[in-house]
Amino acid sequence: MNIDFLNRHFLIFHRVGFILGILLSLLYASNQIITGDQTQMLYKGYLGAYQDIWLAFGNAASAVGNVPGSLSSWLVGGPLLIWDNPWAPMLLLLALRACAFFMFDAVFKSVFTQPVRLLFLVGFWLNPWLLYDSLLYNPAYLCFFSALHFWSAFKLKDQPSFIYTLLHVLAIGGAMQLHYSWPILALISCYLLYRKMAHPSWVGVFSAGAIILISLIPYFQEMIQNESIQRESDRYIGYGAVHVYPVIKAVIYWFRYGSSLFSNRIISDVTFDWLTNTQWLQSVFQFIWQALLYIIGIVSFVISAKINWRSLKRIKPFIKRGEVISNNHIWVLLFSGAAVFSIIINAMLSPITFSYWHLILTFPLALFPLLVAAEKWAKVKQALFIRSISGLFIFFLFVNLVASHDSNKYSFKLDYVEQVNAFLIDENLQ
Repeated sequence: MNIDFLNRHFLIFHRVGFILGILLSLLYASNQIITGDQTQMLYKGYLGAYQDIWLAFGNAASAVGNVPGSLSSWLVGGPLLIWDNPWAPMLLLLALRACAFFMFDAVFKSVFTQPVRLLFLVGFWLNPWLLYDSLLYNPAYLCFFSALHFWSAFKLKDQPSFIYTLLHVLAIGGAMQLHYSWPILALISCYLLYRKMAHPSWVGVFSAGAIILISLIPYFQEMIQNESIQRESDRYIGYGAVHVYPVIKAVIYWFRYGSSLFSNRIISDVTFDWLTNTQWLQSVFQFIWQALLYIIGIVSFVISAKINWRSLKRIKPFIKRGEVISNNHIWVLLFSGAAVFSIIINAMLSPITFSYWHLILTFPLALFPLLVAAEKWAKVKQALFIRSISGLFIFFLFVNLVASHDSNKYSFKLDYVEQVNAFLIDENLQ
């Protein structure tokens, strides 16, 4: 197999990989363990669909109250109005994530060669960082808004457009109604504006702003009457800057997203009770599993950090306004650099220490430096590139099959629909 073979059969590999990602997502979704995050979404959605009560606030966030807006209610309740089945909101989630993949890929058609687009297919669409969030909770939707934000920004690269500006700002507003990590997207947009990497239509900016404000009117009314949705934290704005560790941890997550050093919920919580009931054998399998994932994860983490460091040196002359952006690779690297800067600022200001799901909307952006580096590998180290993409595919498939059946968030012993129906009976929503 060589690069020409990948080019000739690109459409086959691309379509098969996409379908495989859908099947893995469905497998994860069917085995998800329903906990507090999902029940919040389910309660709001079913309350809206069954009783026409659309709550004006979203899920309770860590230490700072509920996120504003009713979007989370509609993401669950809206599909239920069309098809009264627990799978309806899950299918919408998977559809939005498929849209995210195609938006990224639509940009990459103008940036990367076909073999590197296949690497993105594996590195994003089949990646456990993405698929492990194939469950009904608010961070799972964020990759859609991250993709919409990036895709619309690229469309604004050369000239203003009302519709793309509208979509760009609405991507920030949509993320705001799901998770408090939305300022990351806003700060990226500010850098794009400063660097003249995007040319917005100001009519589009103000129109989108008006739409967002109007959608939040019910939330502001609810906030006046219901103080419980605004929970005060025992920490303070700027906590991360004072204690430093939250900032370091946030930057480490950026490198981890570009590696296979996955969440400990994948690595540490596999029991292997589906292989054997013998305790010592389970311990042996757990040791082998953890050793394998940690060794591969740490090696890939070092590679990710090294590539990011080289990318930073490459874009350093272009960071400030004035230098001409010579090609799309530089544009993409500057976009990812803006994401790192935004993560640091948010980590400094945040009253909490981020976990992986707090920054998951930046996961696809963390792949950009690796894709740019892979463009060179595909030309000068073809054999290594093909072995790497093949090995990554097999490794990701293996991890996904295990994690979707036996991990902190998923179990082959449970059924998604049965859990939802039991929850509805408990909450008197049926």
